[in-house]
Amino acid sequence: MTDTRHLPYRPCAGVMLANRDGRIFVGQRLDTTSEAWQMPQGGIDPGEDPEEAAIRELGEETGVHGGLVEIIARSRQEYFYDLPDHLVGKMWGGKYRGQRQHWFLMRFMGEDTDVNIHTHHQEFRAWRWAELDEIEKLIVPFKRALYRGLVEEFGPLV
Repeated sequence: MTDTRHLPYRPCAGVMLANRDGRIFVGQRLDTTSEAWQMPQGGIDPGEDPEEAAIRELGEETGVHGGLVEIIARSRQEYFYDLPDHLVGKMWGGKYRGQRQHWFLMRFMGEDTDVNIHTHHQEFRAWRWAELDEIEKLIVPFKRALYRGLVEEFGPLV
């Protein structure tokens, strides 16, 4: 087992994007053959505000720009997850042990035709709207506790 405690967490921002029906956007990751789904998320660039990063990542991964969303809430805390040992050296050049994430709940004000996952920074091969109570089951096991926390925090606001 690799000791990763000396490695920092990668600063990130994530978006729980809810449509008018209270369903949540999930994308199936392009870089895996498994049924790994997740919500839009990604790194915060140096000097970038977490809210700006969340909106940028949302656009890069879904084609949905800031004018099509309304920010409902920001997470009360940062959420953390650790990568499994077999992924630590493969992800992000081995520089991080996992991620620390600022999350935003956003209401999608557009139409499904406004979603375009075939972007310049494509990360998803497929997407769909999921029920809030199925989100945790769709995610890879090492992120499930984080997603459970997000559903508990944002669920009443969806």
